[in-house]
Formats: sequence, structure tokens, C-alpha cells
Amino acid sequence: MAKNSIDLTKRKYIIGSVVSLVILIYIIQLFNLQIIKSTYKESADGNAFFNKTLYPARGVMYDREDRLLVYNQPTYDLVYIPRQVQPFDTLELCRALDITREQFDNRLADVKNKRLNPGYSAYTMQTFMTQLTAQESGILQEKLYKFPGFFIQKRTLRQYNYPNAGLLLGYVAEVSRKQMENDSYYARGDYGGKSGIEISYEKYLRGEKGVEVLLRDAHGRIQGKYENGAHDVAPSSGKNLTLSIDIELQAYGEYLLQNKVGSIVMIEPETGEILCMVTSPSYDPALLLGRDFSKNYKQLADDPLKPLINRPIQGIFPPGSTYKVAQGLVFLEEDIINTSTMFSCAGGYPPLGGRPKCHGHGSPLPLIPAIATSCNSFFCYGLANMLGNRQKYATIQDAMDVWNEYMTDMGFGRRVGVDLPSESSGFIPSSKFYDRYKGKNWRASNVISISIGQGEITTTPLQVANLAATIANRGFFYTPHVVKKIQDTPLEAEYTTKNIVPIKREHYEATVEGMAQAVTSGTCRGANLLPDIQVCGKTGTAENPHGRDHSLFMGFAPKDNPKVAICVIVENGGFGATFGVPVGRLMMQKYLKGEISESDKWIEDRIANSVILPQRFVNLNTKKRSTESDGSTGDSNGIKPFKPTIE
Repeated sequence: MAKNSIDLTKRKYIIGSVVSLVILIYIIQLFNLQIIKSTYKESADGNAFFNKTLYPARGVMYDREDRLLVYNQPTYDLVYIPRQVQPFDTLELCRALDITREQFDNRLADVKNKRLNPGYSAYTMQTFMTQLTAQESGILQEKLYKFPGFFIQKRTLRQYNYPNAGLLLGYVAEVSRKQMENDSYYARGDYGGKSGIEISYEKYLRGEKGVEVLLRDAHGRIQGKYENGAHDVAPSSGKNLTLSIDIELQAYGEYLLQNKVGSIVMIEPETGEILCMVTSPSYDPALLLGRDFSKNYKQLADDPLKPLINRPIQGIFPPGSTYKVAQGLVFLEEDIINTSTMFSCAGGYPPLGGRPKCHGHGSPLPLIPAIATSCNSFFCYGLANMLGNRQKYATIQDAMDVWNEYMTDMGFGRRVGVDLPSESSGFIPSSKFYDRYKGKNWRASNVISISIGQGEITTTPLQVANLAATIANRGFFYTPHVVKKIQDTPLEAEYTTKNIVPIKREHYEATVEGMAQAVTSGTCRGANLLPDIQVCGKTGTAENPHGRDHSLFMGFAPKDNPKVAICVIVENGGFGATFGVPVGRLMMQKYLKGEISESDKWIEDRIANSVILPQRFVNLNTKKRSTESDGSTGDSNGIKPFKPTIE
């Protein structure tokens, strides 16, 4: 009897434990389904509510004169909620969208592919097709009742007022899987900046999405706003940008460089604002819009002259003789020379048997006329004396590293920090570099070509323009930038802070005088705009192992209280005075005076109608055009010059 009582007691505890365990399992599962997993919640909410995403208007862009450059126009997306799609006539929808059944199936498969579409859920809105026109949307809207689960979503599409500055402005396209993974703001079908200003300032331009909560009936039909819109969130428009670019100056630069490969960068020295950033060849930004995006992008990507490369910040060149002014500043600051130090030149650098060669001019000569005449020998002597000075530097490696540090302070061998993506750093050699590739017993004679901007040195056009701005300011620069103002938001501090180069102002004054004499009586005479404007300049002829040398010009104006600094590179253009100087003359005149003088019209015509192309290409800005050239100049071989229209 007692034994039966004990068994019953044990059985009671066992049954109670089992019941408690079952209840606990149910509680855990309910918590998992309702709190941890959102599928059932999404299903329940999806049956009762329709959360319609409201996309913000993307910020627009103006140039420095408040001309509207980039704006928005309405476009439409076809979206759907997979869980709510009911059987429908697939072929009729394909006909309405002008796509094949195979394309329809592929689109559905891509949407369901979580590798391509992270976060996919059958209960949330998915994008089926983007950028429908107003006409296509209207036609589809009339038939939408036949396709349950599909909706029309209003969006905006970028539009452009000018066919210029495509690489600078950048383009907007559907976000990638990586962008979605890195930023929860984006969902499949969203659009974002991909290049240029559009991606650099994406966080300002894109705005914030909103949501409209709509109520459904038992059949899934929209009945109106839930609680009169009490739970709606309005979208917040993106911020507008005012660029530092003058679009008329930009268009004029593109006109001058048509049928050529090259770049122009102009900077306002007192602010670091970039006035124009021309690359050639370029493209009309309207090409990378709408349904023809992929076709046009492929054409641009396949072009052998690479119009998708933003040459002012991505093109890497030897700076040639434009670099001599930076060398002179270092030699002065390190007391290797003074303004009275004279070196001889007998048609070249004597210690190496007259190599590198030099053109005819007076000899011996001090720094200022050496800059004006672009004497190779003077700067070779200067570098050799610095690297061989054992009273100041224990080893040649120590001297080289001091030299390298000055160059880095001037913005070479590193990214300057422009507010655009994919900036190149160029290259400035160091002692470690030479130790590795020339052995530790290398001498000045092994590296003498860097004294005249050749050898291992490479720079970008922006870096050279920034050097001109630094000299114009007599020893400091602001980080170059293309955005002048962000709506209701201050610029980042790096664009409003002076970068001081540790070289005395008096040395800059000597350099300025040399550049002024280069324009009045030296190698830059073609840039002379006196008596109206006193220009300071320096030519460069950069050796090119792939063909004719590159033509360079670097300078600023006016000499006192400078308003503009410039760098011009025309690839395969030959001597600096042939193309670099006249292009610089025209661009500075256009900016400072607003027009080209009648006496200079012939220069404008010669430059604009010259063809300097190393190979065939297609320019998508206008009609199909092509030519062959070995780098020679002259008639346009039947190619009509394209001059952008400025309204």
C-alpha cells in the first residue's frame, strides 16, 4: 500500500515535469516566431498593411554662378510583394513591359537570389523593373488590376542641363550587393552615386526615405491610409550642392581639348576651390541614364582612349620642367644655393658629358633666369650638390629623405585629398626605393633625371596645379575641392584649413619672379597677357616612351593677388610652348576677362581644330567620329569641331 503511494507520487512529478517542459517549449517557440523571427509578423502585417516606401528627391547641383547643372525628373518602378502575387497572364505583363518571357523569368530569379538581393523576403516589397517612363507607367497603370501584387512606385531620375563635366559630376545607378551589405539604408532596386561627386557626397545627396502605411481589406485591396496617416513618415530630401566649378569655363576647356587627350585643372588659390577640371576625351553625362545605360557604358569602357578615366586626378605623368620650381624652392630652403648662385650650362649638364641636354641660353646663370629659361643643367647641379653635401647630411640617403619630405609637404607622392573618388598619389622616390633598385652605393649621377621632373617621378595634373596655387600663395595651399557649399551644412574642416609648406616666403618670391620672367622673356612668352594681366608660368615637355612628348604648362595670374592657378597637359602635344602654353593663355583669359580678345581668336581656332590622337576612337558626345593620327597637328582631317552650347 505504501509502495503504491510512492509510485503515484513519482508519477505525478514526472507528468508535471513533462507538462511543464511542453509548455516551456511552446513559450520558447512562440517567442522565437513572434520576436526573434519576423516572418510570421511580416505575414500578418502584410495581410493588413501595405508599407509603401516614399523615396526622397535627390539633392540638385549648381555651379559657382548658381546655374542649375543636375536636377531630377519623375520616373517609375514596377514593384511587387511576392507573397501577394496571384495567378495572372504573364505574357500580357511581358507585352506591357516590352520584355520576353525569358527576361521575365530571369528577373524573378534574380530577385529571389539572396546573394544578389540580401535580405529578400516574400512578404516585403521587391523591385521588378526600374526607370519606366511616364508613358509606360500610364499604360501599365490601366492594366495593373490584372496583376495582383504588383504596384507602381514613383522615383526620380537625374537630368542634366549641360553636356559637360560627365566625369566630374559622376552618375547614379542601381546599388550593388556590396553597397547593400555595407549600408542598411539601401535595398535591392535602390539607386545611389557610383562615381564623381555623386558618390563622394552620396550621404548628403540621397536624403532619407519615408514610408506610407496603407490599410488592406481581406482581399488585399488598398483601402486608404492607416489611421489617417498617423504612422506615416515623410521623406527628407537630399541636400543641394553648390559646386566651385564654372560650367562655362568647363565647357570652354572641353572645347579646346576636343580631338585630343589631356586635362586642364584650374584652382582659385585663396580658397582651394577648383574652377574647372577638364579631361579629354570625356562624355555627355546624359549618356549614363535610363535604359541605354548599359549599352553606352560599355561603349565608353571599350573606347581605347579611356574616356572613363578622370585624367586630372587619375592620370599619372612625369611633370617635366614644371617640377624645376619645386626643386629650386628646396635648394633655397636647405641653403644649397642662394639667388646669386650660378651654374654653367654648355648645352647640357657638363659632369655627365652634356646629358641631359639643354637648349641655348646664357651661361653661367643664377636661379631666376634658370627658371625663366628652363635650364636643365642648373637644377642638375643643384640636386647633385644637395645629395653630395656631407656637411649637412651624413649620407646620400639622409639627403634624399630630406628632399622627399619637402616634396610630400608640397603635395607630391601622396593623395592631395580632393573630394572626388579614386585619386592617384603619383610617385616620389625615397632612399629606400633607390637602395632596393640601385644598390646602397648609388650616386647623384644615377638619379639626376629627377632634378628636371623625369626619371621615377610621376604626378597628377591636380598636384601640379596645386603647386602653382602654393607658389601663388607664397607658401601655403588649401586642399583642392569641387564642392563650394552644402545646403545647411559646413564644409569639412580639411577644405578650409591652410596647409603650410615649411619654406620661407622670400624663396617663393624669388620663384615667382623667375616664373614672371619666363612669361615676359623666357619659355612661356606665349602666355603673356600684359598689359592687362601679369602671368607667371612654367613650361614642361615630359618625355613619353610611347610616342611624342607631352606638352605641359603650369602657372598662375595675376602675379600679385592671384585669382587663378592652372595646369595643362596635352598628351603627345610636343613642346610645352606648342599646346600647353596657348591653352593656358586662353583659359586664364576666359576666366579673368570673360572673353577671348579678337587678336587671340586665331589661337583659339588653331587649338580647337588641331587633332592629336594616337589611335582611332569614337566620341559619344556627338555623332560617330573617328580619325587616325601619329600625334601631328594641323587640319582636322574632315572632323568638325564640337563646341558645347551654353545657354
